[in-house]
Amino acid sequence: MKILDKYLIKQFIQTIIFALITFFSLFLVIDLMENLDDFVDHNVPFDIIIRYYGVFMPEIFRLMIPVSVLLACLFTVGRMSTQNEVTAMKSSGISLYRYMVPFLVVGFLISIFSIYFGGYLVPMANKDKEYLGQTYLKKGIEYSSDRILFQDSNTRIVSINYYDVVASTANKVTILDFNTNNKEQMVFRIDADKMLYDTLNKEWIVYNGVKRSFEEFNESFTPFTSMQLNDLNFTPEDVIKKQRKPAEMTLSELDDYAKEQLQAGNDPTRILIEYNTKISFAFASFIILLFALPISANRRKGGMAIQFGISVMIAFIYLAVSKMSESFGKNGVLDPLITAWLPNMIFLVGGVINIMRAQK
Repeated sequence: MKILDKYLIKQFIQTIIFALITFFSLFLVIDLMENLDDFVDHNVPFDIIIRYYGVFMPEIFRLMIPVSVLLACLFTVGRMSTQNEVTAMKSSGISLYRYMVPFLVVGFLISIFSIYFGGYLVPMANKDKEYLGQTYLKKGIEYSSDRILFQDSNTRIVSINYYDVVASTANKVTILDFNTNNKEQMVFRIDADKMLYDTLNKEWIVYNGVKRSFEEFNESFTPFTSMQLNDLNFTPEDVIKKQRKPAEMTLSELDDYAKEQLQAGNDPTRILIEYNTKISFAFASFIILLFALPISANRRKGGMAIQFGISVMIAFIYLAVSKMSESFGKNGVLDPLITAWLPNMIFLVGGVINIMRAQK
């Protein structure tokens, strides 16, 4: 590796690290101010607050990596252009393409790392963050219109409004059991306010509900305050997994979840969009870098202020295109794969055009 490459990579990486630390500090202060009342009202211990922001850090870094790479590119190259270092390199016979290589190599390696970081490490941290939010800040403990619906056996369907992880309680439960020979004929239905798992006997207990049994022309009602169900095949861990938000799922879990939704007859579009977006967003650093390098290599009046303004504008355009693409995808207009990669494809085309128009 040439001395010039080492110099460019060192300057680039140092600026990326500085940008990440700056963005995280801003997010930390803003979020702390928003949650300060909740921390005080719920008497959250100081070590839990430290842990909360410790597991919040990966998500912030995941979101800020592309912006930090963009900002570092514009600042590093813009400063070198202002100080005539780029002109000196061009005069010595170094083309724009050769000059871009160290930046693109670093950007590509960051993108590869971001797939693992955003696809596996961040979801693990988000699980812990969600648990701390529910346990100490009482966040997310509410009924949702998005019920947990799954097939427990060939003849049984279970519906749960919400599973409270802290209290280990399933709320607003409905269990439907159908005839083995005639899947359209319901045998019985159980509706209960809550359901708890007996870890000692390995069975579920439903509370405050009614069981309706259906025979040929008869229907019977049996109210109950509690009733044991020893023939259910799922565990609390299975329910928690089904309730988990896409942000808390790894790439492997998202892929499995999409297949489960498809097999159950549900539309997996939103899950597939989330899966493909995790991968495409990881490559945003490389694509945006390819777009921004030719822009920053041209000398401009205004110095760092102009470079910062350009980086903010590019970041907003990328986010706007991403949101538009996501809206089209969730409405079924675009394929999930196209939905996730459309912003990157647009910026890739823009990057190629910029390179062709730039002074070599």
